[in-house]
Amino acid sequence: MMNIADIRKDYMLRSLSENDIEKHPLRQFDKWWQEAIDSRIDEVNAMTLATANNQGVPSARIVLLKGYDESGFVFFTNYNSHKASDVKDNPNACLVFFWKELERQVRITGDIEKISDKESDEYFHSRPITSRIGAWASDQSSVIDSRERLEEKFKTLEAAYSNKEIPRPPHWGGYRVIPRQIEFWQGRPGRLHDRIEYNLVEWNRWSIKRLAP
Repeated sequence: MMNIADIRKDYMLRSLSENDIEKHPLRQFDKWWQEAIDSRIDEVNAMTLATANNQGVPSARIVLLKGYDESGFVFFTNYNSHKASDVKDNPNACLVFFWKELERQVRITGDIEKISDKESDEYFHSRPITSRIGAWASDQSSVIDSRERLEEKFKTLEAAYSNKEIPRPPHWGGYRVIPRQIEFWQGRPGRLHDRIEYNLVEWNRWSIKRLAP
């Protein structure tokens, strides 16, 4: 059996220099995002969402980015879920993208808040029908009797909404992480990685620092 401690990879692809980065982190994210898209990375929008409750107990899971702009990074979930409970208690969050094919990581820390009902409605109605029914069928993070019971509930709802408009559940919608710190990490040989950190100084003005690996 392979020794876990012997699993390692030397990162060789690229570098990240202060001379090459954008002055605004969202423009830098735009650049890296497009390169990730062009690289045809599988589920390029997958990101780790880390939250903590009011006791400071952390929790992390993978969610999917569904939009971003100057105002922040958006994902969707059940408002009764574990993550939503954390957000209600402690409206701080961290997102992490790891694009291993490019040997890159982006870490985004900031406040988190619900998006508007209008935004949630628009995205909900763009989803496949099965996903819309699934949002009604699943009481996310709650204990259920069995997989069979969940599937029975789905089929009942599927029949009930046959040829009907499926409304967005009031317990389902989007959150926006509003960044106050964004770090861009580029893997380098010998673990001497490049780390560039942007910190929000005031509205739309950011400081830029290099961090030791």
